Amino acid sequence: MKEVYAFLKDAGVYYLATMDGDQARVRPFGTIDLFEDKLYIQTGLVKNVAKQMLANPKVELSAMLEGRWIRVAAEAVWDDNVAAQEHMLEQYPDLQAMYKPGDGNTAVFYLKNAVATICSFTEEPRTITF
Repeated sequence: MKEVYAFLKDAGVYYLATMDGDQARVRPFGTIDLFEDKLYIQTGLVKNVAKQMLANPKVELSAMLEGRWIRVAAEAVWDDNVAAQEHMLEQYPDLQAMYKPGDGNTAVFYLKNAVATICSFTEEPRTITF
C-alpha cells in the first residue's frame, strides 16, 4: 500500500473513475493520504463524485509517472472520522480554505479490496493488493 501511496503522491495528479448510473465519469484528483493503515482520497459530500461513490463504491484510479502507469481498482468507503479528515487536510493546507473537518461537507473515502497494477513498456506488470 505504501508503494501505491508513494506513486500517486509523486504523480501529483491521478484520475478517478466512478459510475453515474450507466455512464463512467472520470476527473483529475490530487488528494491521497495514508491514515491508520488505510489509503484515503478526499472530496466534498455535495459534489457529484461523492454521490456517485456512495451510490456505487466501485472506483478506479490511474496515474502516470516517469514512463510507468498505475491502475487501482477498489471500493471507496466513506469514513466520517473527523481525525481522518484532519489528517488529510494537514497534508493539503491549500484545501483548508474550502474544507473544515466535521463541517458536514468534507468527505474522506478509504480504498478497500484494492488491486493496484503498475505497468510500463519495459517491465512486466506488478500487482499489489491491499
